[in-house]
Amino acid sequence: MDLEHKLEPKVVAIIPARYHSNRFEGKPLALINGKPMIQHVYERAKAAPILSRVAVATDDERIAESVRAFGGEAVMTSNAHVSGTDRLAEAATLMNVPEQDVVVNIQGDQPCFPIEVIEQVARPLLDDPALPMSTLIYKIIREEEIDDPNHVKTVFDRNGMALYFSRASIPFQRDPEKPPPPTYYKHLGFYAYRKGFLLTFVGLPEGEWERFEKLEQLRALEYGYRIKVVLTAHDSIEVDTPKDLERVASLLG
Repeated sequence: MDLEHKLEPKVVAIIPARYHSNRFEGKPLALINGKPMIQHVYERAKAAPILSRVAVATDDERIAESVRAFGGEAVMTSNAHVSGTDRLAEAATLMNVPEQDVVVNIQGDQPCFPIEVIEQVARPLLDDPALPMSTLIYKIIREEEIDDPNHVKTVFDRNGMALYFSRASIPFQRDPEKPPPPTYYKHLGFYAYRKGFLLTFVGLPEGEWERFEKLEQLRALEYGYRIKVVLTAHDSIEVDTPKDLERVASLLG
C-alpha cells in the first residue's frame, strides 16, 4: 500500500506569463488593489488543496523578480515560444514533473477565478489514468457571447468528450422558429494535462483546424486524442485590457 500511495499522481499548477502583449503591455505586473495581477493568480492557486506545487513560467526577468518578491516560484523559460502551452511544457520539464503527474495550466490573466475549478479540471485525470487531458466549459447565459468569436464554443458527446471547439456559434440552429433553442457552452481557458501527454502534444505539428480557428486544443482532437470537458457552474473573467482591471478590482474588493 505504501508503494501504491507513493505512485499516486500529484497535481501541479503552472501559470504561463509573458510581459509583451499587443493589447496590454506588462499585463502580469498590472496592479490590482495594490498587488500585481500575477500575485493574485498565484495566491488563488496556492489556496487550492489539490495542488502540490505552483509556479509561474515566464521569459521576462521583471515578472520573475516580482514573483520571487512575494515568495512565489518562478521558472525562466525560452523567449522563442509561440504559445503558452509550449512554455508550460518546458517549465514542467525544468521542474522535473514526473510523467504520470497532472499539470494544470492556469491563465495568468484570470485573477479572480474560483478556486474550486482547479479540482474540477484535474479530477478526471486522477480518476482515469488513460485520459490525456481535460478542460472546463460553462453554460452560456449572456446571449451576446453566442456569436462573439472571442468566446469559444464547444460541442461534446454523451460521455463528456469534446467533439469540436469553434469561434463560431455551434451548434447551428437550422430552424430557429422551432423551439427550444440549443444550449451553448463556452470554453474556459483552464486545462489539465498528464505530463507525458503534454510533451507529446507540443511535439505534434500544427493541425489544419487549429490553423483556421487559432485554437490549440483542436490539434489534440485532429490527431485523435480525447479531451474530457467538465461543466462548471463558475465563470471566469479575463483581463484583456486596462479597462478590465476596474471590474476585476471591484470583484476582489
